[in-house]
Amino acid sequence: MERKPYLREIQLLRNTVSSFEKYPFDIPAIKSLNSLHFHPDVTFIVGENGSGKSTLIEAIALGLGFSTEGGPKSIQTETHNNASSLFEYLKLIRSYKLPKEYYFLRAESFYNVATYMEVNASEYLPSYGGTLHGKSHGEAFLAVLTQKLKGCGLYVFDEPEAALSPARQMTALVAIDQLVQKQSQLIIATHSPILLAYPNAIIYQLDENGINKIAYEDAPQYQITKRFLDDYKRMVKTLLDN
Repeated sequence: MERKPYLREIQLLRNTVSSFEKYPFDIPAIKSLNSLHFHPDVTFIVGENGSGKSTLIEAIALGLGFSTEGGPKSIQTETHNNASSLFEYLKLIRSYKLPKEYYFLRAESFYNVATYMEVNASEYLPSYGGTLHGKSHGEAFLAVLTQKLKGCGLYVFDEPEAALSPARQMTALVAIDQLVQKQSQLIIATHSPILLAYPNAIIYQLDENGINKIAYEDAPQYQITKRFLDDYKRMVKTLLDN
């Protein structure tokens, strides 16, 4: 029997939104949102800065019961409450099968989560391979992927590549596959053309035209990177001359 995704779909309860002219509903991608279906393995959400990518991934995470800053659901820390209200207008369609663990990795606030655990919840640190602040930023990110997460989980990542070199992004790609092989589902907002190459994943592009499913080779992250690397001297000259 085919394994079902833990989170099958989200729906925007459009008839409960009072105005689509105010943030976050004035973002074109959010304004056009009706529903979004997730791959049982990996779903990517991509888009330019300001496209609503992190706003959407945050709303999914909050709807699942995570704190705004991330971590496991058992850690509820909030340094600054700047979350949008989008999650209050989302209906989450889940599977009959529940994951064994949950994790929200949010690059911009992971330092705060690590600090909270060091001070208030040190009993969690052995599952990360020891102190997080004793590791580099990138090593701490990889500790989440390769040590903390055990599988059979629902994982939401917001720009997990932020602290990773290209080589370590390849390591992360392998870690993602290992989690998938252990019956996990991942929903990932990213700018990384390396992570986006994961086979058979759904890629949703957010832009001024709304939300559309695209192929890997059509993703701007792939196209721009390839164009630059194929003729970087000309690209640099063009950019600097302009």
